[in-house]
Amino acid sequence: MRKKIVAANWKMHLSLNEGKELVHDILKGLQGLDEHKLTVIATPFVHLNQTAGQLQGHSHIYLGAQNCHTEAMGAYTGEISAPMLKSVGVTYVIVGHSERREYFKEDNTMLAKKTDIALHNGLQVIFCCGEHLEIRDANTQNAFVEKQIVESLFHLNAEQLQNVVIAYEPIWAIGTGRTASSQQAQDMHVHIRNVISSKYGQVAANNMSILYGGSCKPSNAEELFACPDVDGGLIGGAALKADDFLFIIDAMTKA
Repeated sequence: MRKKIVAANWKMHLSLNEGKELVHDILKGLQGLDEHKLTVIATPFVHLNQTAGQLQGHSHIYLGAQNCHTEAMGAYTGEISAPMLKSVGVTYVIVGHSERREYFKEDNTMLAKKTDIALHNGLQVIFCCGEHLEIRDANTQNAFVEKQIVESLFHLNAEQLQNVVIAYEPIWAIGTGRTASSQQAQDMHVHIRNVISSKYGQVAANNMSILYGGSCKPSNAEELFACPDVDGGLIGGAALKADDFLFIIDAMTKA
């Protein structure tokens, strides 16, 4: 039975006090989680220690980070390593978010290294993939996403792959006014599962959690999570409001 996950990505938002209040409100309203239905809060680096303390004693809600460096230590001013994340209580780390790919030019080779260092340090990886508008309009999205997965993940063995969650981000549907339908989400999630199956077999593919990361919000969460291959969501803006995030979590637990 694969896990269903709703993961919050705060991006570069919230002061320490605002973050503390948000986590407090989420924890106060949280219900319905178990070992197969869980939540991740991926905060900016400065929030990690505070949020780790708040999450202590709460089951099935985990601390996440939004990025890590390819190296374990060194002269990399401003960067954060996987061992540092592990030491503060991080369980999940996001690798390859579309904003990291676009703004910081992270390519598939670099993301393979980030995946390796995260797994080596006992972190679980939320690996992001997805296409821009021109790729979607050219109807080449399947090949594009497959290339991202193959070049960044296919060097892993089957045991390592069990600690990877994939998040599909249709970049063309994020903040553009265009929306991806639930059928488009389902179709890509099936394709991703088939890509995994081609390398690791159907059992591994069936056990992999694949999240939707394309502007999932209260108004569409129930419809998206009703898709048989959509196992939850990587949530951006809607994760910054406790009521919205709790509604999405509730939709996931009832799906």
